[in-house]
Amino acid sequence: MHASWQFSSSFTPFSYNFTAMTIQEISLETVWQIRHEVMWPERDTSFVRIPEDAQAKHLGVVVANQVVSIISLFDTPEGLQFRKFATLTTEQGKGYGSYLLQHVIDLRPGQNIWCHARVEKQAFYEKFGLFARSIPFVKSGKTYVRMERD
Repeated sequence: MHASWQFSSSFTPFSYNFTAMTIQEISLETVWQIRHEVMWPERDTSFVRIPEDAQAKHLGVVVANQVVSIISLFDTPEGLQFRKFATLTTEQGKGYGSYLLQHVIDLRPGQNIWCHARVEKQAFYEKFGLFARSIPFVKSGKTYVRMERD
């Protein structure tokens, strides 16, 4: 069966200009705001702050002067741990998170990289070569699995 697509004259195809996107270090205030909005909106804002934040490196994807995706990096004895990885709900599915995670992987070639992933996001991380290394566990009412890439 052959399908023929015709668009009205008002149709404007969308595209994303990834050259207008940058990855840069971002402030803790911005990190906490996005963590709260995306990951734990039902909790108090203090819930998204972790003691190790002051020693971490926080990166974000910036598009049109707006931070759209964040990730926090922690050096641990087991390798580089990324935590609190989130993309604004309105910007999900546009490749920003993938771009950011690939950047992190490229920063540390050959080094073990790991996270505690929400189980519903496990397939996303597998696309980047991370694999489950633990049985699922529950923390703060969410089910996680440790995932690693070595």
